[in-house]
Amino acid sequence: MSDRLGNPGGFPYTRGIYPDMYRSRLWTMRQYAGFGTAEDSNRRYHYLLSQGTTGLSVAFDLPTQMGLDADDPMAAGEVGRVGVAISSLADMEALFRGIPLETVSTSMTINSTAAILLALYALVAGRQGADRRKLSGTIQNDILKEYIARGTYIYPPRPAMRLITDVFAWAGREMPEWNTISISGYHIREAGSTAVQEVAFTFANAIAYIEAAIAAGLAVDSFAPRLSFFFNAHSDFLEEIAKFRAARRLYAHLMRDRFGAQDPRSLTLRFHTQTAGSTLTAQQPDVNIVRTAIEALAAVLGGTQSLHTNSRDEALGLPTEESARLALRTQQIIAYETGVINTADPVGGSEAIEALTDSIEQGARDYLQHIDEAGGTLRAIETGFIQREIQNAAYQDQRAVESGERIVVGVNRFQQESDGRVPAFRVDPALEQAQIERLRQVRATRSQSVVEESLAALTEAARTGANLMPPILKAADAYATVGEISSRLKTVFGEYREA
Repeated sequence: MSDRLGNPGGFPYTRGIYPDMYRSRLWTMRQYAGFGTAEDSNRRYHYLLSQGTTGLSVAFDLPTQMGLDADDPMAAGEVGRVGVAISSLADMEALFRGIPLETVSTSMTINSTAAILLALYALVAGRQGADRRKLSGTIQNDILKEYIARGTYIYPPRPAMRLITDVFAWAGREMPEWNTISISGYHIREAGSTAVQEVAFTFANAIAYIEAAIAAGLAVDSFAPRLSFFFNAHSDFLEEIAKFRAARRLYAHLMRDRFGAQDPRSLTLRFHTQTAGSTLTAQQPDVNIVRTAIEALAAVLGGTQSLHTNSRDEALGLPTEESARLALRTQQIIAYETGVINTADPVGGSEAIEALTDSIEQGARDYLQHIDEAGGTLRAIETGFIQREIQNAAYQDQRAVESGERIVVGVNRFQQESDGRVPAFRVDPALEQAQIERLRQVRATRSQSVVEESLAALTEAARTGANLMPPILKAADAYATVGEISSRLKTVFGEYREA
């Protein structure tokens, strides 16, 4: 093989980050789940683990993501809807009851309140008797993509970046096996970006995080080995395989040449993949099973370290247990029945794949150069450059679907009158009141003076520039709520309002 292509497990890691890839260890099979109260989600996690899931992936509801308690007027109608409601340590204790956190890898998709949820997780593990240093998993903690593509931000970008680097520093000492960030291209792609833009803007965000950590006094090799990424597996099969290979090669050069990283672990792009929610259709939802299988296969052929497969009914609502099981079985069939795990990078050397890999890498490099010349990632976000590029790509794609230039089966071609809708899962509206009642009970039984003292210490730390994780842990341990902790930080940092 050429030096540019390399071998699996060798620089520049185009062909995979391990020599044997899946021959020695399969990817982690996660199923993203969470809804209603902590008890509801806990039952679903136990079910998924019993069906062969090898790692948990937690979805939080919008109030939790936005730093709002369940009884906040702004949370009305959203409690437990798109994820599990977590208002305090009591909820986190219930969420992981009976699940040994020292032996289970957990991914938590949370950003603005990531530091708080990580503190809650560490406290629950401690109550189980687990060694914090042995906990494995990932906190998404990727705030920049919220300003770009998703919108669940609280604070302005620059103080939000401080929270991220504080997590880097604290977890590097206290939770060395934990991935302190999952830099997400997934939501960038779901917002309508191209494959090239997904890679480019994800790495633009990564550059900003790495630069912020270095500016905070951290050596690159002290935190880079725990950086992880989160990509989308979209519908263009060959392009998606090439995208993952291009991303690995670009990242290896970026870390070595731009940041001077020397630890080989700092050069290897480790990523989770989720099949594309935006490709799922409400029309003929059983067809989504086929879409998901093809996208999942692209992720495996592209060398992912972790995978979530979407369920057929997610264009209609939260997945039912049956649909979640079928999505997991999709991964298991790829792993155990197709034979693709027997060769590291089985598509390597294909003219089509290698040409696409080169093209995506160069396109991403061009974007990164433009962003650098325009003043860096934060400036590109503040001026709206990245947002506009994604919006333009999304507009062009929608035009292609409406004109019939791009065919979506069941939507603009091959429709049928009876679209075979499957039963959709519905969250019981009464769960919101149950969550509010639990929150009131927590407030009634905790020591209010201890809570107030811990929140005052947190506010002072935010003003003085001290690492925020220790005071967040202390407040969370006293059963201060997610909303109370977020509000105290808001008094110092302010709130972000999109221009």
